[in-house]
Amino acid sequence: MPTNKTKHSFLYRNGLTLFFMALFIVTLGAQALTGWKENNQEMKDIGGQEIGFVSYLGTGHFLSATFENFQSEFLQMGMYVLLTVSLRQIGSAESKSLDEEEDVDKEPQPAPDAPGPVKKGGFILKLYSNSLSLCFLILFLISWALHLYGSWVDHNDHQLLMHKPQDSLAKFLTEPTFWFETFQNWQSEFLSIVSIVFLTIYLRQKGSSESKPVDAPHMKTGK
Repeated sequence: MPTNKTKHSFLYRNGLTLFFMALFIVTLGAQALTGWKENNQEMKDIGGQEIGFVSYLGTGHFLSATFENFQSEFLQMGMYVLLTVSLRQIGSAESKSLDEEEDVDKEPQPAPDAPGPVKKGGFILKLYSNSLSLCFLILFLISWALHLYGSWVDHNDHQLLMHKPQDSLAKFLTEPTFWFETFQNWQSEFLSIVSIVFLTIYLRQKGSSESKPVDAPHMKTGK
């Protein structure tokens, strides 16, 4: 009997990932290009010099703008993965059932086609059982740190051009700039979670794995 790999092409099997990865690369490039132009304009306005595009990619301006978005996305996904373990929303396609045990709650059983950590068991299995949320946590912490570093460097570049003293990282953390950048991204991510959780109670999209069947009752919980 043919497997999925032989029945379908590589593009068909990986279309969702490849499509959004392509969008990510295009939009990141567009952000870098427009950010470079904006940064050069800012530098000119405060008496600085324009820099080349490649040099711009190593500036605090680019690092801050890029990773302030990354960290909020990873925070959103990590919290979503963890909180859907125990919290429920009646009627939502994004929630587990209110009463019934689901496959994701069952203890993993070793089988010939099970992932390696399941066959090994013990600590490796425990780690693997929480690997998705741990991965998002690590990515969030790395992105948060790079956002902080980039924002601090960009802040001090502006301080230098305006003939003001540069701030230490500790002092910068007490100022509102970094936290304003952080919270304006976090709140938008939390709103998007509320939207997908609540709107899937009453609205449908035929054919989407993120929607309940079109004819499902509003109060049916889960997909």
